[in-house]
Amino acid sequence: MLEAVRNYFKGVMKSVGVVFGDIGTSPMYTLGAIFSFLHPTVDNVIGVLSLIIWTLIIVVTIGYAWLAMSLGKKGEGGTIVLRELLMPLLTKPWQKMVVLIFSFVGVSLFIGDGVITPAVTILGAVEGVPQIPGCRDVSQGALILIACVITILLFILQRRGTEFLSRWFGIVMTVWFVFLAISGLWALAGNPSVLIAFNPYYAIRFLMHNSFKAFAVLSSVILCATGGEALYADMGHLGRKPIVRAWYLVLGSLLLSYFGQGAFLLANPKANKVLYEMVFSQVPDLYIPFLILCVLASIIASQSLISGVFSAVYQGIMTNIIPRLKISYTSSKLRSQIYISTVNWMLLISVLFMILEFRTVDNLTAAYGFAASGTMLFTGIVMMIIFWLRRVWIYLGFAILVTGIDLMFFIANTTKIQQGAYWSIIVALIPLSIILIYYFGERRFIAAQKPLALDLFTQRFKTVFDQSTQHIEGTALYFVRDVRAVPQYVVHTVCDTEIMYEDTILFSVQTRDDPFGVIGFFKSTNVPGLRIFELQLGYMEVLDIERILKNAGVNAKVMFYGVDAISAKSMLGKVYALMKRLSSSFVHFHKLPAEKLHGVIRMIEI
Repeated sequence: MLEAVRNYFKGVMKSVGVVFGDIGTSPMYTLGAIFSFLHPTVDNVIGVLSLIIWTLIIVVTIGYAWLAMSLGKKGEGGTIVLRELLMPLLTKPWQKMVVLIFSFVGVSLFIGDGVITPAVTILGAVEGVPQIPGCRDVSQGALILIACVITILLFILQRRGTEFLSRWFGIVMTVWFVFLAISGLWALAGNPSVLIAFNPYYAIRFLMHNSFKAFAVLSSVILCATGGEALYADMGHLGRKPIVRAWYLVLGSLLLSYFGQGAFLLANPKANKVLYEMVFSQVPDLYIPFLILCVLASIIASQSLISGVFSAVYQGIMTNIIPRLKISYTSSKLRSQIYISTVNWMLLISVLFMILEFRTVDNLTAAYGFAASGTMLFTGIVMMIIFWLRRVWIYLGFAILVTGIDLMFFIANTTKIQQGAYWSIIVALIPLSIILIYYFGERRFIAAQKPLALDLFTQRFKTVFDQSTQHIEGTALYFVRDVRAVPQYVVHTVCDTEIMYEDTILFSVQTRDDPFGVIGFFKSTNVPGLRIFELQLGYMEVLDIERILKNAGVNAKVMFYGVDAISAKSMLGKVYALMKRLSSSFVHFHKLPAEKLHGVIRMIEI
């Protein structure tokens, strides 16, 4: 019993630290962003609070904690998992292509969101400094410098891994949410009348009475739910139950904070940085520790997004939609702890650019939310289609409600494009362009290779093997994409040049739709001297080929792999060829022993 209770709280606290950093720091800037252009009358404050409450309930609680998390695959969640769940239910090729492109857009928007989130959370925390007595004259330039230094240090630390620090994430975020709840409850006690915002009538009334202004408000209300997608994306790392349990605690804390800020705003209509001014008015002696807590919470929120981007890129590499980038594994215990240097430094440059370009949190929040609302809309549409095809009508009804609201938020956020949200679109277009060029380039590349069918290859191999008077001692390993279609470099090396070893193994790696699991086995060829070893693994698995070969009893003397020399006429084809040259080969990506490797150049025109 005691052990069960301990595991319960351990899972909840870990979820609080890993999953809820982004959505948990939204009280720093959400109300401030809304009331920077809206007068804080009683009707407006109650209407906005009602919109925030029901956004958290419908979009996050119903949309993610209930509907999306019911669509796991072996406990995994996320954009790629949704795509893999939907694909088998589709029958027509054009439908699958639409979903594929749609999922590419979803992944790209998530990466775009990963650029603005660290900028807005870190700068938002730092902008609480002027509330400190004696620091009211600190210039915005100084605050930007502090935010840039914190950002640079955060990204530098990525290469060392965050396994040790992550142990403290849960503690820090738990303290953060407790503080939010207490300060909110304190302010709420002074004006409990704001609790009427629980009635959705006030949200509907606000929307109906304010027309276009309400539309603009919706584009900022979504800020309270940014990071909600992490509930689903992190499901495989932590499990559904701990995340859902933690969410209800986090939701209570967030609601208390927003209610408290609303009550404080009614009493102090000129408040700008609502949360900071509210806390300073309550406990001025604890304001500096609170500000330090804000900075730590913003760092944890940024870290969650950075790790999420690393994870999304890794899934893209394993499913062959993103070029192979150099990956380092920063933990011997947690397979999810990875570091991708190229992505890390590109993110750092992008985040610094966002801070320097927008300069204030108010400017950043004016551009923030577009990418997040796009990701939410993608999730809602795919959920709706899955529930429709599975004929789960109750879930479909709620999915239609959630998707309708997601669409409303997305349309509202299109107004932010001219205010700077175009930068998140530009950022998202970079990975989207890479994915599209690489994916369709790979399809043309595979089609241009003219591989030999396995049965024809085995016939030629048998003929050459039988006619050969002397075989080279040892085992030769040939890496192939698919054993059913033997690439020309193998045909040329083995059959044309008659380089025959005593034992020849065709080694292929097949990425499964499942996130985890590794299965390696030999397949019979009924041809002396020729064996096939097929490795099937989940797209989130960390692959150690040397260990797998050792466990299978294979001690290869040499390992052959194809070196692609691509000739392309079109501009996009040349870009794809450049990607292939710059990306790691299969053998370098998996860090195979250099002394055994032999590359065979193959010229391919696409």
